[in-house]
Amino acid sequence: MDSALRALADVTRRQILALVWRKERTAGEIARKFTVTRPAISQHVRILLASGLLTMRRAGTRRIYLADRRELARLRAELGAFWNDRLARLKDEAEAAQRKRRRR
Repeated sequence: MDSALRALADVTRRQILALVWRKERTAGEIARKFTVTRPAISQHVRILLASGLLTMRRAGTRRIYLADRRELARLRAELGAFWNDRLARLKDEAEAAQRKRRRR
């Protein structure tokens, strides 16, 4: 989870994931959408691949990328469980404080 969160911390990587969310794209197609250099985009793609948020398949000499929705769903579920737990605790504490005020 840590590597995925670090990967998502960068705006360019989030934009790359948005590009490949529904449609496979080659590295060249991805790079054309940005003003940074192709080597910079390649580095971002490598980080996304290493974090598990991006998949790659080969088609001849081309590499084609797509967001890994299963991995993103797993990450979302983990974060959701974290937030749900924290929100439930906050709710319990707020209700306890309210009961305490009513007793006074």
